[in-house]
Amino acid sequence: MDAVSTQIAQDASSLGEAPAEQPRAGFSALPPEAPLAMPAQSLGAFDRKGLRKATRAHSNLVTRLSRIFVFLGALALTAYGANEMYGVVNVGSITVLKWALLVLFVINFSWIALAFTGSIVGFLWLIWAPRSRALPQSLRERTAIVMPIYNEAPARVFAAMQAMIEEVNASGLGRNFAWYFLSDTTQPNVWLAEEQAYIVLKEKLGPDAEVYYRHRPKNTSRKAGNIDDFVQRWGGHYAHMIVLDADSLMTGDCILRLTAAMEADPDAGIIQTLPLIINRNTFFARLQQFAARIYGIVLAAGLAVWSGRQGNYWGHNAIIRTKAFADCCGLPTLRGKPPFGGHILSHDFVEAALMLRGGYSVYMLPTLRGSYEESPPSLIDVATRDRRWCQGNLQHLRVMPARGLRLVSRQHFASGVMSYLSSPIWMAQLLVGMLLVLQSAYIRPEYFTHEFAVFPDWPRFDYERALELFAVTMAVLLAPKMLGLFYAIFHAPTRRTCGGVFGLIGSALVEVLFAALIAPIMMVIQTGSVMQIVFGSDTGWTPQRRDDGSIPLRDIVRRHRSHVMLGLLTLIVGLLISTSLVAWMSPTIAGLLLAILLSWMSGKLSIGMALRRMGLLVTPEEGARPAVAERASQLETTFASADPEADSLRTIHGDPQLRAAHEIMLPPPPRRERGHIVPERAVAEAKLLDAQSIEDAIHWLKPAERMIVLHDRALIDMLCRLPHETQKEAAA
Repeated sequence: MDAVSTQIAQDASSLGEAPAEQPRAGFSALPPEAPLAMPAQSLGAFDRKGLRKATRAHSNLVTRLSRIFVFLGALALTAYGANEMYGVVNVGSITVLKWALLVLFVINFSWIALAFTGSIVGFLWLIWAPRSRALPQSLRERTAIVMPIYNEAPARVFAAMQAMIEEVNASGLGRNFAWYFLSDTTQPNVWLAEEQAYIVLKEKLGPDAEVYYRHRPKNTSRKAGNIDDFVQRWGGHYAHMIVLDADSLMTGDCILRLTAAMEADPDAGIIQTLPLIINRNTFFARLQQFAARIYGIVLAAGLAVWSGRQGNYWGHNAIIRTKAFADCCGLPTLRGKPPFGGHILSHDFVEAALMLRGGYSVYMLPTLRGSYEESPPSLIDVATRDRRWCQGNLQHLRVMPARGLRLVSRQHFASGVMSYLSSPIWMAQLLVGMLLVLQSAYIRPEYFTHEFAVFPDWPRFDYERALELFAVTMAVLLAPKMLGLFYAIFHAPTRRTCGGVFGLIGSALVEVLFAALIAPIMMVIQTGSVMQIVFGSDTGWTPQRRDDGSIPLRDIVRRHRSHVMLGLLTLIVGLLISTSLVAWMSPTIAGLLLAILLSWMSGKLSIGMALRRMGLLVTPEEGARPAVAERASQLETTFASADPEADSLRTIHGDPQLRAAHEIMLPPPPRRERGHIVPERAVAEAKLLDAQSIEDAIHWLKPAERMIVLHDRALIDMLCRLPHETQKEAAA
């Protein structure tokens, strides 16, 4: 037995003798605390006199030139689109509905025009981009790798962390890093499984390994609060921290190069990598994986170039200067109730803006390879995650006017808001178009107006010009995808591992077709989300489903039946008004009518794997799978004992060694005022007093009560003293 197990076993042997409220010495899951103050920042006041000055000059010529091209180019393209749309509607008199159509079109067109010009910059930059940085031979400072987890599958996250630790240690620079699991888990079975996985990991790496585990009794402020708690308690130990998500994976080389980049740039506050999607196999997830790998890098590179050193932060797979983060990025609580008040959901954009306001740089290294993540497996899973993101991005409307923010930060906020407002604007544009066609088909022209006219006042359009504008709009919309495809075709390593030219083109056709069909479904879903938020509906924080797997058909029908009914209604109304209207709206109508089928297909593992066997939707990371991903998959089986389905009460009752470790990892009990009784704890204690066996406790204690028991050493002692069975059962 190794040192970790020996110490836990010694603690277990004295389990009944130690005071219930005192943690036992020896085995520890955490280092001594090194607090950093992290004051909440004010959004209404900012003193520029205290603004930090850069320590060195940084060239921004490329950034300035790219901004001129991106924003003036988008403005010019929008002006062209606005002029053409004005020409379309300026036949006869321009009615209120025509003005509405013009305004809605211009807003949406400006959004896609900005993506178009940004993708051109990204495409050109990728062609001449500098190669990746050299691997460092030494590092001066210490860095913490922190992984917040929330009701995740322990085997996967602990295996991923071990794979990363092994790669970093193999470089000889492992002593510069410490590794933290920051658990906000609220499910008792998963919590106990996390602790089991942690004990297994410590045994494998040895007692001297700097791998730590912390569980918060209350997940205040969610992920942002989780990171803040780490900074305020242990941040003083580390010059930097690399923040991961539970589905993150980074190669040792990427971690080392990222850390070296931060050490080499004292003005950097956050350096963001471009996480690529890997390990996805369902049809929808493979579509996302292919799109992110082939098109996403062009858009991300464009964003990185025009943002320069005033970039954004995506909340994970990035390195952060710890002291700067503590000084600048304490998030305030917004006045009022959710969805627009309360704690800030999409904290990453805000933290980047506050870091820039404090005088530090934030930028991306889009060509640094070895940064990975996963994606939701189905359309419904994406919609669930999207609802939370929608609320967080719309909440930024409260943050945008904050004093002292850079103009670029406000643009990042505006882009995030527009990514969701574009859906209701698109829907409104479709509705106005339908009303105009209805007006043209059924409303009698006014022959005798108050003003003299040779011809009657028909509600007419320039249809030839409208068709030309539609073609231009589609070209602008698809251009970023085409640029990404061209780059992949002419980049030999990507082309070879993605099935060659024909494989890439075939994959792109599949992706574009499916994306066009699901676009109207997402339009309706996002419009509904925006409306719910506007009318005060708050979202929860359900853990993301990460594993491949289909959703039951009845759930798919329940989720999408309203979309099918809307598509059917639109088809009927269109046929009653004009067959040309149906032709114009056919992509939207088809997507809504096929919503149930498309959603069912999206989660099918068999469809995704069949396309892979055909050489479609293949990415370079599949052709040459990263060693860290391969190793993480192999390691999952070694954490099989950490079963999140096993009953937590039965587990801790039957495993004295786990009980000892669990009690050591609990925080000190909070002080209780005399006479102050917590009702939930009193109920849990009463049930334990009444129980005659562990089976009674398992049957009676609800999930919230189980969490109370597992946080309380005295209640754990009561639980573990219960026999396995009642006297009657034993006699029988």
